[in-house]
Amino acid sequence: MGESAFRRLVCCVLAISLPAVMFGADIGAAMLYTNGTAWVNGAHVPRASSSIFSGDLLQTRSDSVANINSPGSTITVFSDSLVQFEGSSLRIDHGGVTVATSKGVGTTVGDVRVLPSSAAWTEFNVIDHDGTVRIAARKGDVTVSDSTGTVTLAQGQETTREQSSDQADKDQSDKSKKKTKKRAPGAAPAATGGALNSTLAIGLGAGAIAGVTAWVLIKNSNDEAVSPTKP
Repeated sequence: MGESAFRRLVCCVLAISLPAVMFGADIGAAMLYTNGTAWVNGAHVPRASSSIFSGDLLQTRSDSVANINSPGSTITVFSDSLVQFEGSSLRIDHGGVTVATSKGVGTTVGDVRVLPSSAAWTEFNVIDHDGTVRIAARKGDVTVSDSTGTVTLAQGQETTREQSSDQADKDQSDKSKKKTKKRAPGAAPAATGGALNSTLAIGLGAGAIAGVTAWVLIKNSNDEAVSPTKP
């Protein structure tokens, strides 16, 4: 195989493989924008945009809000809230959110689960206040599930749900534990998860592919340079 043909082959392989690798590295990640003081896993978030990954805990102060943007979805986190971003869903510890999505992003508060009823663009609010969950369907219908069953909340309707006593006690216990783990006043506790490790592993894999490819190209170029001139 000639040098030019070999180079074209390598370029085709890279064009196919590297975008897929980088796409895999972005699964479970979104962009975070804050207006005011906020923390992710106990670390202060600058007002400029930053990344947030599945499993991360986001906390806003009483005078701040945050937006989580991903393709097809926008989540607004209200002031004085503590939520866990889970990629395709959100778990509220306390506070509230507005979800606007065409990707079926749902929200969980204790044993109460709120999901869009269809793949159409849907907007809804979920607010947790001392065990009482308030849900409002702003655009499109949503389904609300808890220990009593599942109902459909039509666009424009609102409802409330009470967390089960066992779940409320568990949440209160979890909140007490989280308060003792705060790194700074008002900061959210650190969360552990495999998202960053998975992203790092994928990135290292992409680097290995690029490194091997570069070595092969350099080797072939050197071989061509030192080979004797044909008569």
